Amino acid sequence: QLQLAESGGGLVQAGGSLRLSCAATGRSFSIYRMGWFRQAPGKEREFVAAIKWSGGSIFYADSVKGRFTISRDNGQNTVYLQTNDLKPEDTAVYYCAARRFAYSGYASINDYDYWGQGTQVTVSS
Repeated sequence: QLQLAESGGGLVQAGGSLRLSCAATGRSFSIYRMGWFRQAPGKEREFVAAIKWSGGSIFYADSVKGRFTISRDNGQNTVYLQTNDLKPEDTAVYYCAARRFAYSGYASINDYDYWGQGTQVTVSS
């Protein structure tokens, strides 16, 4: 089993920044890819960013390119999402997800096996 725990969310003014963290515990040695998704009230969960655990292969949604950066610390079994220049439309619950074995997909919720509980990000205008 693999457990994921997000942290770092909060309330921030437009233009501000937050760094979200996702710590993986359990069978973290088998992680192939980790991703960040978000879900705003009344909307479907959407892809934000993904990173291959062994390095390289970073992907972003068009809506966050140039503002968000995904990174990982394999030694700490943690993936980060640095969010800059936040906008009110970035308000959502942010979830991290993990894929245990090699697979080409990265942007669908069906591409991941494990999910965290989410952390709320609220951006005020």
